Amino acid sequence: MNDNRVSHVGNIVETQQARKAFYEKIDGSNCAPLWEVLHAVVTATPNTPCVPYLWKWDTVWPWLQESGRIITAKEAERRVLVLENPGLRGRTRITHSLYAGLQLILPGEVAPAHRHSQSALRFIMNGDGAYTAVDGERVTMHVGDFVITPSWTFHDHGNTSAEPMVWLDGLDIPIVELLDAQFREDGLSESQQTDRSAGSNLARFGNTMKPVEYKSRSRTSPLFWYPYDRTREALHTLAQEEPHVVWGHKLQYTNPVTGDWAMPTIGTFMQLLPAGFRGASYRATDSTVYAVVEGNGRCIVGDQVLAFGPKDVFVCPSWMPYRLEADSDAVLFSYSDRPVQQALDLWREIF
Repeated sequence: MNDNRVSHVGNIVETQQARKAFYEKIDGSNCAPLWEVLHAVVTATPNTPCVPYLWKWDTVWPWLQESGRIITAKEAERRVLVLENPGLRGRTRITHSLYAGLQLILPGEVAPAHRHSQSALRFIMNGDGAYTAVDGERVTMHVGDFVITPSWTFHDHGNTSAEPMVWLDGLDIPIVELLDAQFREDGLSESQQTDRSAGSNLARFGNTMKPVEYKSRSRTSPLFWYPYDRTREALHTLAQEEPHVVWGHKLQYTNPVTGDWAMPTIGTFMQLLPAGFRGASYRATDSTVYAVVEGNGRCIVGDQVLAFGPKDVFVCPSWMPYRLEADSDAVLFSYSDRPVQQALDLWREIF
């Protein structure tokens, strides 16, 4: 080895030793060099650990029934099986920013009143006739209904029907946790007093009208119950037209007062894929959770094929190309963090 080569190698070793000593020195004062991690932090494209996954109803339904035998709704406060993304096990979330769980309430049970800063949605999957009460208003829930529990509103659930009820819980828990804005409070009684029905809520806000001089106190929709029969009728009417190449016939739930998202942190949608539909490939920065209401089909995401049927739940991660196919008319509910991304000018899509 010639002298120049030896000198060059020596300089490299000396530089590495100097850098290591510098890193150790600043580490004691809680500083770190960005240049050592820059390309891992600011990536060329989204680099999520989330993976595609499908939870089959035929698999989770027996587990939900078993959970009803081993713990009561009162003991559990909320008897829920959390749907954890396989890439995020132990972190109680289905995507980086959203939570999902299947909640069971048996006949005669009450899930006691509480409130929290996290916003929640309920999408009814199984059964008929249980209720949820939100800040003094009570609604009886049916399969396919979308119900909102706004941030910091007291809510409880009860089942006065003769059959078990299951719904999908979707919450912005990871977003609220990221911002260190978590608060909760238990109700003074197990069930809150209700003086208004869901019918009055629909009358006030569900007919493209609102009470005179109504002033919203929240960015969350004052219409907290979106019944499936109305949504399904709208989709049926749209089905007379040509479907979108990606989405088929897709509608966004909105705040009827502002026309904006129904929830400020969670975007919610319902779509109809006509029988034989073969969607074009799509990708977007919002990871999306799907719940199947009707029909059978497939979601081809990355190199995986997720074959879905009624009451199944599946997730498509951020920026991973996917497409939807339907063998029979399929109706899918979905939710994502798109409102947050759009508010921060982060959201993008390609199709």
